[in-house]
Amino acid sequence: MAAADQPKLIVAVDAEALARAAAERVMARIAANPGRIAICLTGGSSPKKLYQLLGSDDWRGAIPWERVHWFIGDERFVPESDPLNNMAVARATFLDRNAPSGQVHPIPTTADNPNRSAEAYARELQAFYGAENLDPARPLFDLVLMGVGPDGHTASLFPGFSEIEETERWVVGVPKANVAPFVPRVSLTLPALASCREMLFEIAGHDKQAILTRLLNGETLPALRARSNGETVCLVDQAALPEDIRGER
Repeated sequence: MAAADQPKLIVAVDAEALARAAAERVMARIAANPGRIAICLTGGSSPKKLYQLLGSDDWRGAIPWERVHWFIGDERFVPESDPLNNMAVARATFLDRNAPSGQVHPIPTTADNPNRSAEAYARELQAFYGAENLDPARPLFDLVLMGVGPDGHTASLFPGFSEIEETERWVVGVPKANVAPFVPRVSLTLPALASCREMLFEIAGHDKQAILTRLLNGETLPALRARSNGETVCLVDQAALPEDIRGER
């Protein structure tokens, strides 16, 4: 992250403050668009506090649910009833109680294999967007939420895997994962993820110090290569900051 296109780095005191900062950015993006809104969610542990906030009494009343469509950046190729299913967690946490069902767009996992699932989701995204090719001047998403794995992966784009180099397809099947859970995945590609007004990373916890250090040192990992065509923001809590940087703040 020492490159010229370094994301805007925002440091929060703790995980709760980070979730509030993320929620405020989500609300700002919603407020900036008076029309149809598209938000791309992420899985893993990083966004859970954010999702709880968005579904809470203090926040949900400010969301124009009838105008917001909810997508997801990657999915484990498991049934929707499986606790490993990313969108199922988001739905149980805040979507099912608030969002119109037709505006929640999970990655289908009932296909024969992850590649078929990827093709189906690409068709859904293209139908929503209204074209088969992305126009840099017309973003697919208002906001894309992202996390970072311990190996530097983001979405389900793993270091050293060919899927990270995809430039034409919007969605790809990932036959195996680099980290647990070791199940096949389906993931949006870097160009599809980049088609947004804002890409927002959430990085929290002491266990993220090592990978954040590698990213800040400019190691070319998938999370470093993921960038919005608009604004890229990295929200980090104090616990995730490397010791040398934490001492400067």
